[in-house]
Amino acid sequence: MMQSFKYGIDTLSVHKAIAIANGQVKGILCPEAIERVETSYAYVQEIVQHNTTVYGINTGFGPLCDTSISGEDTKKLQYNILQSHSVGVGDPIPGEVAKLMMITKVHALAQGYSGINPKTLERIMWHIDNDVIPLVPEKGSVGASGDLAPLSHLFLPLIGLGHVYYKGGKRAAAEMLQAEGLEPIALGPKEGLALINGTQFILAFAVKAVSRLHNALEAADLIGGMSLEALMGTNKPFDPRLHQIRPFPGNQLVAHRLNTLLTGSEIMYSHVDCGRVQDPYSLRCMPQVHGASRTAWLHLKDLTEIELNSVTDNPIIFSAVDTISGGNFHGQPMALPLDYATVAAAEVGNISDRRSYMMIEGRFGLPKLLTGDAGLNSGFMIPQYTTAALVTENKTLCFPASADSVPTSLGQEDHVSMGSISGRKLNQVISNLEYILAIELLYAAQAIDFRRPLKTTPVLEALHQYTRSKVSFADDDRIFAYDIEALQAIIADGSFVKAGNDAAAQLQIPLNDILYEQFQLS
Repeated sequence: MMQSFKYGIDTLSVHKAIAIANGQVKGILCPEAIERVETSYAYVQEIVQHNTTVYGINTGFGPLCDTSISGEDTKKLQYNILQSHSVGVGDPIPGEVAKLMMITKVHALAQGYSGINPKTLERIMWHIDNDVIPLVPEKGSVGASGDLAPLSHLFLPLIGLGHVYYKGGKRAAAEMLQAEGLEPIALGPKEGLALINGTQFILAFAVKAVSRLHNALEAADLIGGMSLEALMGTNKPFDPRLHQIRPFPGNQLVAHRLNTLLTGSEIMYSHVDCGRVQDPYSLRCMPQVHGASRTAWLHLKDLTEIELNSVTDNPIIFSAVDTISGGNFHGQPMALPLDYATVAAAEVGNISDRRSYMMIEGRFGLPKLLTGDAGLNSGFMIPQYTTAALVTENKTLCFPASADSVPTSLGQEDHVSMGSISGRKLNQVISNLEYILAIELLYAAQAIDFRRPLKTTPVLEALHQYTRSKVSFADDDRIFAYDIEALQAIIADGSFVKAGNDAAAQLQIPLNDILYEQFQLS
């Protein structure tokens, strides 16, 4: 029986949100949530009946907040706002992100502070359950009056407008509704505003980033361990005593993982008396660098999960006589940690590039460019050009969008967060990071083969074997782009990390200690 999640009642986490999006968990409206929503909806009807002035119910929007709207026009007002605010441009966002936007919006509305009609919520849930996903342009939100433009596009199909992904293609929403025998929703007072006020565009990208960056950080430790073995480094910098006297939990976790991964290696034992005093920073400082990025990830995860369970609408309806027009829609609480996490993701790529470069220098007994016939073959010279390009691109993406604000709405919205840009940029950096790590893995696997017959540790051997099941040893030049794509795929889909975790579990090797509990993806 499929697990269920009660919108508006249960606590939503990153893992649960993605599970609902993937169809592994079913979101439902329970009687308690329905009662809350119906009560809030009734409050709005009462406000309209008594002609009480409340922003967005019987007034215009933004700088038109002082313009009164007649009772008979309050419904038309909600249709107009969905259409007039649909000004997004650019390519459509990924379907999963749009689906996460709907999931997080339903959860916020189901808490009963927005005056939404339960039938409107049910229609949004129909879209989620049937995987009929609206097309949402990627650009146009400033992340402060809520994500107005993308949310408007997201909910145009409710009123028969816009476009959707439907049965494997793109269709006009009106055609989809006709094919399904459905009528457009008749929006009531406040509903259009409730749909488009909120941070769900920012939040959906944050949810994806938390999941993707967690996987990349896990992969970086494993690949970094392989690179250290390939370069005949030492695990002494990962001694727990060293990290007890500078006890950042992220650093301690990475040190534990690396120390556990590397203990008992034949390769490492073979050079105990080699005379090297210390390794370059990109090897011995992995706990400090990877660990700092884990700390940034943890901050983002914690704040994302607060936002996942928050109400970011405006105005908030506490009762028919108690409404507050506030600023819960402002994206700043998410914009700052998203920008911080962008730097953290970029730094993991920076240090990975340095390890890749070291493996082609011809140092520590490795052949130059990781090929036995350099000259006729360029070997692995050029993939590092790609990491150099990607880390530089990531650096340009590290400028914090949240450091800027362009006033909008004739000055009524005079400070905006730009968090929508922060969320998109972070996911761009993570995409680049996955390729950077794939190239490091390509190099590390090749370099470890030059250490044969010596073996590394059982977990790293299992990872090397898994890598070789996707990409073979390169005796001669070939199109390395194909290899990079193959390895990026197993990093991005989590199968590389899973292979390492499965090997550790099978061998009863404690890859993660008690510190890992707070760094888990929940």
